[in-house]
Amino acid sequence: MPKKNDRRKSRARSKGDQRKSRVKTRGKLSKKDVKIFKALLIKEKINLLKDMNHLTNETLKKSLRDASGDLSGYAYHMADMASDVYERDFLLQLAAGEREIFLKIDEALRRIEEGEYGYCLNCKKKIAKTRLKAIPRTPYCHSCQEKEEKKK
Repeated sequence: MPKKNDRRKSRARSKGDQRKSRVKTRGKLSKKDVKIFKALLIKEKINLLKDMNHLTNETLKKSLRDASGDLSGYAYHMADMASDVYERDFLLQLAAGEREIFLKIDEALRRIEEGEYGYCLNCKKKIAKTRLKAIPRTPYCHSCQEKEEKKK
């Protein structure tokens, strides 16, 4: 007849096994979650494309003279020119930042197709759903993102 301690140990082992199996089943995102995150990413991508198109039309498709609103044939003040150049440069920097976000969205969509979405690129742990809902393009969990930001 088994002793009480042996029964407790076997129950403890079986509880531990149950926990391990729960962790395995929680590992992947459900198809429903993947569909939701994919839709979020596509929506974000469409909005970003609209913004990038607007910035392109505002900066690259206009000459400095057209952008300034100067219709006369006379040269305008250097300070006005400097202000216009600054604004154009600022808008181009915004477009470059949006391009980075666009690439991150594409990368996240690729990870969805490969079944890797929702896992941190550094530590390979699962990224919290709340984080993915807030920033669906994120490739890192919260702690690894902090480490990445400290490097910069």
